[in-house]
Amino acid sequence: MPTPSAERVVPGSHNLPPATWPASPTTPDSAIDAPAIAQHLITALNTALANHHAAAAADLFVADDASGVTAFWRDHLVLGWRLRTVKGREGVKGFLEGCSDGGGGVRFEVDGSSEFRRPQVADFRPLGGAKGVMFFVRVENGAVGGVGRGIVKVVEVEAGVWKFWTVFTTLEEVKGAEEKRGVRREKGVQHGGLEGRKNWKERRRYESEFVDANPEVLIVGAGQSGLTAAARLKMLGIPALMIDKNKAVGDNWRKRYSQLVLHDPVWYDHMPYIPFPDFWPVFTPKDKLGDWFESYAKALELNVWTQTELINSTWDEKEKLWAVEIRRIRADGVSERRALFPKHLIIATGHSGKAYMPSIPGTDSFKGGLLCHSGDFPGARESGKGKKAVVIGACNSSMDICQDYVEKGYDVTMVQRSSTFVISSQSSLKVALGVLYEEVSPPVEDSDIFVWGMPSPVLKSLQVDITTIAGQGDKEILEGLEKAGFKVDKGPSDSGIFGKYLQRGGGYYIDVGGSKLIIDGKIKVKHGQEVEQVLPTGLKFADGSELEADEIVFATGYDNMRTTAKAILEEELPDTVGDIWGWDEEGEMRTIWTSSGHPGLWFHGGNLAMCRYYSRLVALQILAKLKGLE
Repeated sequence: MPTPSAERVVPGSHNLPPATWPASPTTPDSAIDAPAIAQHLITALNTALANHHAAAAADLFVADDASGVTAFWRDHLVLGWRLRTVKGREGVKGFLEGCSDGGGGVRFEVDGSSEFRRPQVADFRPLGGAKGVMFFVRVENGAVGGVGRGIVKVVEVEAGVWKFWTVFTTLEEVKGAEEKRGVRREKGVQHGGLEGRKNWKERRRYESEFVDANPEVLIVGAGQSGLTAAARLKMLGIPALMIDKNKAVGDNWRKRYSQLVLHDPVWYDHMPYIPFPDFWPVFTPKDKLGDWFESYAKALELNVWTQTELINSTWDEKEKLWAVEIRRIRADGVSERRALFPKHLIIATGHSGKAYMPSIPGTDSFKGGLLCHSGDFPGARESGKGKKAVVIGACNSSMDICQDYVEKGYDVTMVQRSSTFVISSQSSLKVALGVLYEEVSPPVEDSDIFVWGMPSPVLKSLQVDITTIAGQGDKEILEGLEKAGFKVDKGPSDSGIFGKYLQRGGGYYIDVGGSKLIIDGKIKVKHGQEVEQVLPTGLKFADGSELEADEIVFATGYDNMRTTAKAILEEELPDTVGDIWGWDEEGEMRTIWTSSGHPGLWFHGGNLAMCRYYSRLVALQILAKLKGLE
């Protein structure tokens, strides 16, 4: 029996069930001394770690019980150079025993430096019934000189007895290789009568052209993935070069369909080091974002070669570096080939691969005005009034394109092959992202720790509640869509948009007006039928029905990111590099942001918020490789 659309995940990934919520404490809130509880547990944990007593440390975590409650420790590079999530006391014990020094160099400190970070009684689930103490921590691993932060949630297992439920640790810097910011910033000038002294412009050209040097890291792609990785490496003093086929930085957004505006709000989309200014619109238009990307690269002095592509690559196992050949058109219009020898290669072409265009008989016979993938959609024509447009697909891109067609007077039909998760823009702002990412919210770095500090099963449980609350507010829209023949779902295990994005990479729509057009009949819906054949004047479906079309757009998504890497690297992508995206058995994302299975090869991608957080981890792992810290 086929997997229901709502439960469909990236092939080969693990559809982990939501975590079971712990019970609320029996002690009244007024009698809970959150700072004392936090300090007691952190002191006990520090003592156990200092004594290399993994079992004693594990005993500070909740024990698995009959209700399904279990403990988690999620670690992003503080205790080891892999992204890990371990589960249960035995998992914690084994994790600590597997560390190079048994975790003996790790020290925690309760962080009470702000109202949001300090120990406090907190509701863990939006629908209530799971409460405990939450607090931020500072953490240091003396074994590698690593310094980081984290967030901890503890619960009362019996009257007056508190245990760790979840612990999260994430590395932020390595001592001796800190980011060049603040008191470590560069002077920017060489004073004195130095022979051959160059001004800033001359130094920038020399640096960015790699005149007689090689980048330590070559980054393929200059969108949000490439820019955030390059920015993090820049701050660590690691020479990096981005290459991109487009004519200018930001063209990856400028070239998309004309009405595209980000569906995520500005507070969620900040980039490292230079946040969007406080006058920026809540939702960023694509061309405005492209211009921001271009200015971001200039402001941070990131090295980027546009109109450049990688045409050959070979990994030298003996020298532990890549031998690559690139072809570029320089700023002066001269075409050249260059050989480069970076030690690391980051594929930063987005978390999706090449556009998925299904192979359907008759495509070449179509006599209409347009047949393309959504990635190549030029926008609806002002002269198209009365024309018939068919869009295959039913998620963000499809909805935006259909809305564009309606506004230009087309007769529009959407082909929805399976169900879609739908959340209104208002619910997305106030329910899914509210409190953490809005006008008045904690620093974005704190909010990121709060979100990524949740082990994936716990995050999934949270999203089940959020989806329930959002569904109540969106009830009229959802019922109207169903009545109009558009099928909606709630995502894997009812975990909504986060479940769909993290586990599938798509299958959702943040409603910015398309739903009402369907409900009002301005966008017609054909559901549940696969396209069998493209006809000269339209489409034929598996049930024998036909649709006339003057224009056809396939909003059918993208292949796995691995397909892009395969095309770029050709024979250099071995079977040890698995599929990208979706959860592994621990709930960490597969292959991306961590060791790829091939030395010196990394994958980085995702939305702006993911790139903001995970770019630091990618850069720190590369730093560890270069400095021999592993």
